[in-house]
Amino acid sequence: MVNVALRPLEAADLPVFDHAYGSPDASGEHQWFGFSPPGRSLAEMGALGPRGGRLTVTADGRVVGSVFWFRREWGPPDTSWCWEVALHILAEERRRGVGTRSMILLTRYLFDHTLAWRVQAIADVANTPSRRMLTRVGFTEEGVLRAAQWREGRRHDQVIYSLLRDERGP
Repeated sequence: MVNVALRPLEAADLPVFDHAYGSPDASGEHQWFGFSPPGRSLAEMGALGPRGGRLTVTADGRVVGSVFWFRREWGPPDTSWCWEVALHILAEERRRGVGTRSMILLTRYLFDHTLAWRVQAIADVANTPSRRMLTRVGFTEEGVLRAAQWREGRRHDQVIYSLLRDERGP
């Protein structure tokens, strides 16, 4: 079994992420949004802050991806906010349970260290592996957001999922 862990980003991780987000093949079919400037700093990558953050995913000590979260508001900001989460696992590391374990660790971290009651995630309607992973983690599918994302010259439907504090597993 692969030992998956989360840790804060380090400067040495950035070239891995530049490569991971640098082409459609590396990013994956549902995560390619165009080229980004190479050599982004830790601050630009969104390390850790009060409105969100990013952690490095390691598998057996190797950098294999990142998880990130940002604040979403559904009403008054003091009482109606949640975290939206996402992840990116390197193409060669996918389909080994790394993404599932990473998402479990991230949701546990957010519920243990913040006051959030809700964590939500969004997946492309055609991204079956991500949708299955969210369900395995315990997220509930809530519905389809029609034409919500612009990617590769057209609009794509997205599916929204949520996990509530009192629904999380051990």
